[in-house]
Amino acid sequence: MSIRLTRRGFIAGTTGLLVLHPFSARAQAGQAHLRIMETTDLHVHVFPYDYYADKPIDTVGLARAATLIEGVRAESTNSILLDNGDFLQGNPLGDYIAYERGMADGAMHPVVAAMNVLGYDASTLGNHEFNYGLPFLMNSVAGANFPIISANVIKKMGASPREDETLLPPYIIIDREIVDGAGASYPIRIGLIGFVPPQIMNWDRKHLEGNVSTRDIVATAKAWVPQMKEEGADIIIALCHSGIGAAEASDGMENAAIPLAAVEGIDAIVTGHAHQVFPGPTFDGRAGTDNATGTIMGKPGVMAGFWGSHMGLIDLMLERDGDTWRIGAHTSEARPISRREEDRSITALVQDYPPVLAAAQVEHDATLDYVRRAVGKTDAPLYSYFALVADDPSVQIVSIAQMWYIKQMLAGTEYADLPLLSAAAPFKAGGRGGPEYYTDVPIGDVAIKNVADLYLYPNTVQAVVVTGAQLKGWLERSAGMFNQITPGMADQVLLSADFPSYNFDVMDGVTYKIDLSQPPMFATDGTVINPDTNRIVDLAYMGAPVDAAARFVVATNNYRASGGGSFPGADGSTVIFEAPDTNRDVIVRYIVEQGTINPAADGNWGFASMPGTSVLFDTGPGGAQYAASVPGVKIEAAGEGPDGFARFRIAL
Repeated sequence: MSIRLTRRGFIAGTTGLLVLHPFSARAQAGQAHLRIMETTDLHVHVFPYDYYADKPIDTVGLARAATLIEGVRAESTNSILLDNGDFLQGNPLGDYIAYERGMADGAMHPVVAAMNVLGYDASTLGNHEFNYGLPFLMNSVAGANFPIISANVIKKMGASPREDETLLPPYIIIDREIVDGAGASYPIRIGLIGFVPPQIMNWDRKHLEGNVSTRDIVATAKAWVPQMKEEGADIIIALCHSGIGAAEASDGMENAAIPLAAVEGIDAIVTGHAHQVFPGPTFDGRAGTDNATGTIMGKPGVMAGFWGSHMGLIDLMLERDGDTWRIGAHTSEARPISRREEDRSITALVQDYPPVLAAAQVEHDATLDYVRRAVGKTDAPLYSYFALVADDPSVQIVSIAQMWYIKQMLAGTEYADLPLLSAAAPFKAGGRGGPEYYTDVPIGDVAIKNVADLYLYPNTVQAVVVTGAQLKGWLERSAGMFNQITPGMADQVLLSADFPSYNFDVMDGVTYKIDLSQPPMFATDGTVINPDTNRIVDLAYMGAPVDAAARFVVATNNYRASGGGSFPGADGSTVIFEAPDTNRDVIVRYIVEQGTINPAADGNWGFASMPGTSVLFDTGPGGAQYAASVPGVKIEAAGEGPDGFARFRIAL
C-alpha cells in the first residue's frame, strides 16, 4: 500500500483515507506522539502460508503485519518497533532450518533476515527460542541487526540480579531524537527490558540444565528497573514474553504480565506467549486489566495475537517535564491483518510487503520441497475434528508410535516388564487457531508435512513411571477439558473455553470413562479445586480395574514429563528415559518401518452414560464428513457455531 502524509491530517493511500491519531493532530510544543509497534509469537511465520495444508492463507505472516508496520511508520513522526519473542520455532520452515539446513557460524536465519528488513529496534527471547538448543539460538540471533535482550536467563548467577552474568544483555537504553508538535527535536532515552517464563528450565531441560538458569520475572524487574532509571531512561517498556494471568504475583509464575506491569518504573508493557489479543474480549472483567483503556495495572499494554495475525500498537502522548519526558495520555490496540466475514470467508485487510518475502524466499522454497516428501501411506484418514470429544486417529497414531519406540528403548531394562501406556494430546483442535486449524490427512501418501501437522512441536520422547493412583490423577487433570454437565438437561456446552487442547492427554493402553456429572478435580492452571471428585470411572488395564499401587510406564514428551501442565506423576522426578529423538521423528520412523499404517481410533475412552442428556460442541466444518464414523459416540449436526465453526450434538 502506497502512503503519503497530507496537509489536512489524513493519510492518503490505495486503500482510502485514514484519519491521523488524535495525539498527532493535537500535539503542541513540548508534547510528542510516540508510537510503539509490537509483533509477538511469530513462530517463523514469515510467509502467509500454511505449510501443513500446503496452501497460501490470509490469516498469518510477518509479510502481512509488515504492511501495517510500514503504514504506521509512514503516518508517524516518532515510532519504534519491538518483537516479543518466539520467532525461531513453530512451523516447518523453522524445522527445515534446524534439522536440514542447519545454523552454522555465520549463517542467517530466514526469520531474522526478514526482521532485519523491517528494522526492529529490539526483541526479547521467547520460551521456544530454546527448543533447538543454545548453539542454534546463539548462531541465529548473531545475525540480528537489532539488540536482543533477556533479563532473567542467567549464565552465571550472582548474589542479586544486578550481579548476574546474563545470556544476553538484560536491557538496553536507546537514545533517540523525538519531534514535538511544534516541530522541535529533543533527546529521549527509551529503556527496554525483556523477560521469558522461568519454566524454560523444565521445558527444555536437556538443552539448558548446567548451561543457564532463570530468575523470577517480577523479582528480576524490581532489581533492574531502578538501575535503568539511574542510567537516565525517560520511559521504560517491558518486553514481556509472558501471558496475562493472575493479578497476584507468585514466585516463578509463568504468566506474570499483570504483576510485572505493577513494578514501579515500568511505563508500558508489550506481552505475548499466550497467543491472545489484548485489548480484546477475552479479557473482559479480568482483574488487573482494563479493555476499554487498554491498560494492565493502569499502564498501557498490548498483546498482538500470534503468527503475525496482528500488529500491536501503543500510542503515547509524551509531555516534556524539565529535561525528561512523562506519559500524559495513551491508547492501545491490536490491528488485525484479516477479518472473518459472516459467511465464514476470510478477507485480507492488507497485502504482502515484498521485501520481507524476498528475505526468506530461498528458504521458503526449500521448505516446500522438504515438507512434500512422502514417508509412507495410511489406510485410514487422519483427522482431529473430534479429538476433544472422542478417541481420535490423529492422537492414536502418536500414541502408537510412542509405545513402539519406548518398548524398544526399554527392552532389557528393569522397566521392560511393566505395563506400557502412552499419553498424547491433540495440538490442532480449533480454538484460537480458527475453524480450519485441524489435522485432515486423507487416505494415501503421508508426507513430512502431515507428520509435522500431527505433532507441531519439536518435543523429545520421554518415559515416566507412575502409580495407578497417579495415573488416575493424570486423567482427572485431562478431564478438566469438560464443563460439569447436569443430568437430564439438553444441549449443554461441553468444552471449557479456557482449557488448552495440548493439556487434554488421552491415555492409550488402558480403558476408562469420564463421568461429566462430576465437577473437575483440577482448575485450568492445574491447582486442585475438588479433591474428592471422581470423573474418571471404570479405569482398567487388560480388563481388570487399575490398582492404585500398581506401576506403569507412560510414554510422553519432555514438556509433560518435566512438569508442563502440572499433571500428577509428571513433575520431572519420575522420568526413567530421556530420548535423543523428537516425538515427530519417532512418528516418521514408525511410518517408514510400517510402510502403510492404519491409525483408526480404538475407542478406549468415552463418556459415562447419562440418559436424557445432550451436549453441544463446536469444531471445524470439515469434520462433517467424518462425524458418522467416530467410534463409540453418536455425533449429529446442530447448526452453525460462531466465527466459522460448525456445531454438533452428542446424546450422552
